[in-house]
Amino acid sequence: MRDALADWRPIVDEAIAELLPREVDEAYLESFFGEPSFEYDAEGIQQALSDPLWDLLDRGGKRWRAVLFLVFVDAFGEDPMAYLPYACIPEILHNGTIIVDDVEDSASIRRGEPALHHRYGEDIALNAGNAMYFLPLKILTHNPGDLSPETRLQAYEMLMSELNRTHLGQGMDICWHNEADVRVSTDEYLEMCACKTGCLGRIVARLAAIVTGQSATVEEAVARYAERTSIAFQIGDDILDVEHSLGRAGDFGKEFGNDIREGKKTLLVMHAVETADPATAMRLEELLEREHNTDEEIVDALEILESTGSIEFARERALGFAEEARAALEDLDLDLEPDAEAQLLAFTEFVVDRDV
Repeated sequence: MRDALADWRPIVDEAIAELLPREVDEAYLESFFGEPSFEYDAEGIQQALSDPLWDLLDRGGKRWRAVLFLVFVDAFGEDPMAYLPYACIPEILHNGTIIVDDVEDSASIRRGEPALHHRYGEDIALNAGNAMYFLPLKILTHNPGDLSPETRLQAYEMLMSELNRTHLGQGMDICWHNEADVRVSTDEYLEMCACKTGCLGRIVARLAAIVTGQSATVEEAVARYAERTSIAFQIGDDILDVEHSLGRAGDFGKEFGNDIREGKKTLLVMHAVETADPATAMRLEELLEREHNTDEEIVDALEILESTGSIEFARERALGFAEEARAALEDLDLDLEPDAEAQLLAFTEFVVDRDV
């Protein structure tokens, strides 16, 4: 799967550049957005939209959502290149959520460099992030692949439904890390993951099924695969934040102790609070509640997560969701292309075992 990600990334970036070029000019603006009522400021749009987006994209990122879309198209027996523009939809949406999330979380670092709101200002960052929710919808308007009106409507309705649930997940996450107590149930946490991270994954799978004309049953099954894989990815992300801060993972591209500083109520935190002795649990909650933590306090919190076995507990839950994702594919009443199916199965392991 790592090879597939590496092979497809430059191709995906070229497709994104067709949607939003690195260099914006009047001709592009008129062709993509229509004739202006008066006059576009191409230089202003360059600085406010194109520069921040490509700054973020050029820092790295695996493009796994776009690549997973293309692997699904391949698995359904269609030519991925014929549907390449649609792969940009989940990728641009994802990067838009990153920009907005970093403002909401007061994040300092993203992919090893200052978060965009520190480099460009909150106003430009928020506008660019919000624009990236809408920009990829123009792909459906331009209609590559000559989809039927019914198929395009189905894709629009799916995107609106999933994006609304994405914001439910983000809302829950924000609420929890602004609260002092760890009051979240495991099911509530998993629902947050299913919305915040899972809905973007579901968009990947459902969009691939819709544009290639798969049945509702197939769409539902691959959506379950993508949701369960995304939950495993989110839990893996939480584990990596801890392991990176303990010096046991690769360059994660985020601030040391990022989740502790933000007061995140992760699955690891919930397990630690439930299993630690009352004094230790209270200490962890106190550290999460603080507006500012010293590095020594961050280490204290991380060591609590380690000593309670919360890292391994979370890893086992992530592996369980990866197994549920594989089961969703194996129960699918459709013969997938073997090589692509093997990549989909391998991806469920990659999201848990990755080190970056």
